[in-house]
Amino acid sequence: MNIALIGGTGFVGAAVLEELLQRGHRVTALVRDPAKLTPRDGLTVVAADVQQAAQVAQAVEGHDAVVSAFNPGWSEPKLYELFQSGSRAILAGVKRAGVGRVLIVGGAGSLFVAPGVQLVDTPAFLDHVPPNIVPGAQAARDLLTELRGETALDWVFLSPPAMLQPGPRSGAYRLGGEELLMNGEQPAGITVSDLAVAIADETGTPQHHRQRFTVAAA
Repeated sequence: MNIALIGGTGFVGAAVLEELLQRGHRVTALVRDPAKLTPRDGLTVVAADVQQAAQVAQAVEGHDAVVSAFNPGWSEPKLYELFQSGSRAILAGVKRAGVGRVLIVGGAGSLFVAPGVQLVDTPAFLDHVPPNIVPGAQAARDLLTELRGETALDWVFLSPPAMLQPGPRSGAYRLGGEELLMNGEQPAGITVSDLAVAIADETGTPQHHRQRFTVAAA
């Protein structure tokens, strides 16, 4: 496949880039600074500002799918605003380019822990997550709410589990839907390498359409 990847220099995006290339896909990475990625077999690096829908459209045109692991940066003072504006520009650019399929990597904060209660709104989340993370979690939750009304794109929103960490690739994971996955009494986790496996699987063989899903270690 020809896959456009946004956020390929970040924690999740870098793992996704490796997984896609290992599978033989041709990847176009959209980055603001092309020097951050070294071109290699199967990889094309394109300079693009994802806050600009026209630049996104030009870069992703002709691709089979777009994977967005976009994040303005956890230390960004305007994290909420830039996440929202960037995400909207990405979606607008994908539609303008005529690419029908887009996978968005969101956060665990929008997963439900009880009927009508999302993780991001619980005291446990607000008390234990660094304050700079909260606006990003809220922005991802609000983006998902907007996406639920999107009918022009075949979108999918993947929420990682509560615990996401570096680690080896097992190639296995378990699927979930709208609820936070658990390991007994504790929130479940996954390595970023296995999260990338789930992202590549869903991109190559779509199983979810205009819906959110989550994954955790098998």
